[in-house]
Amino acid sequence: MFVSPPRIFSRGTIVLVVLGLIAFLPSVRYDLVNWDDLAYVTHNDLIKGWSAANLAGIATETVTRNYAPITIFSFLIDHTLWGLAPTGYHLTNVILHLVNGVLVFFLLDQLTKNRGVAWTAAALFLVHPVQIESVAWVSSRKGLLCAAFMLSACIVRMRKQVSARQDGWYIGLLVAALLSKALAVVLPPIIFVYDVVIGRQRVSDAAVRQVIPAFFSALLLLHTMGAQNTVLGGVRGHMTLPLWHIIAVDVTILWQYIGMLFWPADLCVLYAPATTGIAIPVLAGSLGWIAVAFFLWRGRANRPLALLGAAAFLLLLFPVLNFFRITTLMNDRYLYLPCIPVFAGAAWLLSRVVDALMNSSISISASVVRRAGQCIAGCAIAGALMTTMLHLPVWQNSMSLWTHAIQQQPEIPVVRIQMALTLHDRGQVRDALNAMAAALEQTSPDAGDRRRMEHAIEQWRSELETRRTASSSSNQSR
Repeated sequence: MFVSPPRIFSRGTIVLVVLGLIAFLPSVRYDLVNWDDLAYVTHNDLIKGWSAANLAGIATETVTRNYAPITIFSFLIDHTLWGLAPTGYHLTNVILHLVNGVLVFFLLDQLTKNRGVAWTAAALFLVHPVQIESVAWVSSRKGLLCAAFMLSACIVRMRKQVSARQDGWYIGLLVAALLSKALAVVLPPIIFVYDVVIGRQRVSDAAVRQVIPAFFSALLLLHTMGAQNTVLGGVRGHMTLPLWHIIAVDVTILWQYIGMLFWPADLCVLYAPATTGIAIPVLAGSLGWIAVAFFLWRGRANRPLALLGAAAFLLLLFPVLNFFRITTLMNDRYLYLPCIPVFAGAAWLLSRVVDALMNSSISISASVVRRAGQCIAGCAIAGALMTTMLHLPVWQNSMSLWTHAIQQQPEIPVVRIQMALTLHDRGQVRDALNAMAAALEQTSPDAGDRRRMEHAIEQWRSELETRRTASSSSNQSR
């Protein structure tokens, strides 16, 4: 049976936008934070004028080790409209997130032909607290833009019959996504899986259709990898671990991600997941993933969308699983797109339970069962929304962000460093010095962080001495 696509201004999409606004509109009052925002916005000369040199720099230069010209260009537009006022940058992030929520609804409706499942998953995507980092952190703009182009590309391309024009749109949207964030390199493999699993194409035919998209992805990946010339920041204890050890850690992290989506407690800007003493969690996690893989493979004929969703979940997380080392093991923002198949799967399971009860011999009114299912979905959405509203103020400014981070992850050196820097930026030099000295004593920094901490301590002591000398001279002159 043909199901018409949802209208952009339908009641369902309007309610989705309202939910997203309730969740994230308060963030437009927030400040920039000293966690990449200064590099992307405050101190980024490329966005402070439309000169030919600036436009050429946006097109060619990397910022904070990322080549993302469309993202930087969006900051140029923001700066033109708002200057350095944070409100405009936050508002753009919120609008992009709302657009992405509607795109999720359209994509899932197209794939599942079940508007209830699509709407529930899109609502969770819009209001879930794991999205706070992506929306409230201005520097995460690249993820929002990349997601908008990737979701649009999927809507255009995830069809059993694809015209040459649609293929052209797909490639164009892929390039735009790549120029927003390198994460888009996983899109061609996802489309390949769709063509094989859902489109029932031969592997060779599906592979050939992704040659040009893979070429553009490889170009962007090579350019971005060339910019990774520093490992400062983040959590870096895993950087020297062998590959087999990283895979073992990833097994536990993937389950932690699933847990965060169903029980989003103790969220933080940085995490330090255990990398030692995890033999039992790794064994249990491996058995769990083997069971999931067996279930998906066995049901691939009857439930191909489940297999596609699982593949998309893993592929979207693959770039951040440290097969190619980056300076973090876990972040909330890494779940921005991978949460979609999880939410869709949960909504689909609920719909199946409701359908089974309605078709069973149990003497329960079909309307009662349907309303019970809607109530469960509504409670999940409301719970996620309330949690987001409670946690969102953590990102209000640098002080609130790092105060919360120290409460959650006091053992991470960079968390303590950022808190000391925040105090220094506020003019509290002595407090900053004490905080940095305490961090050096109470954490276990690597050589790079230790040098940063010792340099800051030396510099701030000199600053205090200069102030003391100036004050003494002033008193003597009186």
